[in-house]
Amino acid sequence: MSHTAHIRSHRKPRRSASNIAMRAGVAGGVLGTLAVTGASGSANAAEPVTQTLELPTLTADLAAQVAQSADVTQQAAADYELQAERDAAAARAAKEAEADLAEAKKKAEEKKKAEEAARKAAAERAERAARDAERAALSASVEVSSGSGSSGSGSASVGAGVSASTATGSAAAVVSFVRAQVGDAYVSGGTGPNSWDCSGLVQAAFRQVGIDLPRVSQAQSTAGTQVSLDSLQPGDILYWGGAGSAYHVGVYVGDGMFVGAQNPSTGVALKSLSYDPPSGAVRVL
Repeated sequence: MSHTAHIRSHRKPRRSASNIAMRAGVAGGVLGTLAVTGASGSANAAEPVTQTLELPTLTADLAAQVAQSADVTQQAAADYELQAERDAAAARAAKEAEADLAEAKKKAEEKKKAEEAARKAAAERAERAARDAERAALSASVEVSSGSGSSGSGSASVGAGVSASTATGSAAAVVSFVRAQVGDAYVSGGTGPNSWDCSGLVQAAFRQVGIDLPRVSQAQSTAGTQVSLDSLQPGDILYWGGAGSAYHVGVYVGDGMFVGAQNPSTGVALKSLSYDPPSGAVRVL
């Protein structure tokens, strides 16, 4: 009887050529022995013959192979698990680095915006302070010149090329006021102090010298004496459109220039008459 051990496995172990040959030899030996035993039994039926066969033991070799295979499989599994852990750690590190970079960019952008806002606010404060100083000086000059009388309607008419420096009294005050607002924003319905529409600016300028003009451009275009565009003086009100139906007004400041709250793009601006020739003019000073 064979003493070969049985080893559980999901796969049948492959038989090598040497193992097959050895087993074939054993089988042949067994058959031969049985044949001799049969022959001897016929001759000597009264005396039985017993022969013990020593079969090769394969259990140790197979166990060693299985153990070696198990070690290899376990080592491969450990290597795979280690590599998986390294890959996961690398992925986490990359994700954290990406998040840190995004946070750094966000902070840098916020800092840049804050610095830009601070610079803009500082510039606006400086500009506002300069305008306030100019307006204060203008108010002082108006108080000094208020008793000198109007220089408008009693003066001889001059050409459109008259210099702003020749304006005196109330006309000079009006011109100085509108010039001081150059750069302010245009806002529909604006009446100051830092944003205007066209008629709001004109009304505020003449209020500096005690003249209360109507609020809208249509009424302002008929508030004084109609004058020729060839006879303009500083302080005259220019209008665009028809008298009584004007859609825009400004103030002539001399040297062929006028100041008006033009539009949201330009704001309050100093422009040449050729930039946008007016339709007519009125004189209220």
